[in-house]
Amino acid sequence: MITMKEFRAEEYLSFLKKYSDANGPSGFEDEVRSLVIEDLREASDKLWIDSMGNVIALKRGATDRKLMVAAHMDEIGLIVKHIDEKGFIRFSPIGGWNERILPGSRVRIRASGGKWVRGVIGVKPPHLMTPEEEKKVIEMNKLFIDVGASSKDEVTSMGIEKGSPIVFDQEFVSLTGFRATGKALDNRVGLVVSLKAFIEAEPRDASFYFVATVQEEVGLKGARTSAFQISPHVALALDTTTANDVADVEEHEAVAKLGMGPAIKIVDGRSGTGLLTHPNVFEKLLSVAKERGIPYQAEVLTGGTTDSSAIQLTKEGVPAGTISIPTRYIHSQVELLDLRDVHGAVELLKGFYESLSVEWIDSIREKVIK
Repeated sequence: MITMKEFRAEEYLSFLKKYSDANGPSGFEDEVRSLVIEDLREASDKLWIDSMGNVIALKRGATDRKLMVAAHMDEIGLIVKHIDEKGFIRFSPIGGWNERILPGSRVRIRASGGKWVRGVIGVKPPHLMTPEEEKKVIEMNKLFIDVGASSKDEVTSMGIEKGSPIVFDQEFVSLTGFRATGKALDNRVGLVVSLKAFIEAEPRDASFYFVATVQEEVGLKGARTSAFQISPHVALALDTTTANDVADVEEHEAVAKLGMGPAIKIVDGRSGTGLLTHPNVFEKLLSVAKERGIPYQAEVLTGGTTDSSAIQLTKEGVPAGTISIPTRYIHSQVELLDLRDVHGAVELLKGFYESLSVEWIDSIREKVIK
């Protein structure tokens, strides 16, 4: 196992808190984007924002071969769809939600001028519910946000309007030992891993393209367009995977476990919609983990996917894989991770890049038979 002696926990906690506490639902990633640019400015040979809003950083290698590493900036969110005359706010989802976790949550709504207004998600009191209603998951269209206003005019005077984005109001905090919890760790932890690896990696044969992508939670959009622009020879996504080593989950259902190392994805998605990791990329990740003594887990995920699925289908096709950080309670305000897995993912990504050679990259590209 990786021990605390082998890395500075405080550095990871500080990095994670900065990014977890930042607000950036899909389509509104500007706050996170500013942090990424500041952290990449000194480490990049070239740094730019493309037309979709992706941040792309380049560390030039010795040849024209290209590794692309993608980590999405966005978090799931909500968006204002209606303000009634009493000042209650109805909302719609941005990304995939479990409606069970919404009632009673504190939220922030981005008002005009970039100010964030606090509110709470309310629902009909249990005292007024029928026995049948008490047993059901409350649908999102039955929920509302209360910002303490008494009228629609009071809400709009705060700068809140139809289309204002909404995020959880939750602070990143350290728990016992190696564990920490916060919002948006899907995928701010993948972003932190990629940033740290990019900053620390020494230039090698391949050029290192790091992309902080937008709109992953609503269709892998930033990865799709940035991969077309970069045209990489090989690619990885850094993202979370479900750590369901919790109560009432059978052993055979556990995708990954906290503290056992980063997960190397084999497959994800349903009915062929996700990623089947390129076998050479999978084997390369395995060999790096073994050579460097990095604990790892093999990942088979039956639902959900990552930016790699879009990158893989770019142009003539890109050999792609994913390094996942096990995280409990994904798509909630209390996502929970283990710093040992975060550190392992950084070391695995650095090792993968540093192990790339021209010969290996060329061996997995198009082969002329005749």
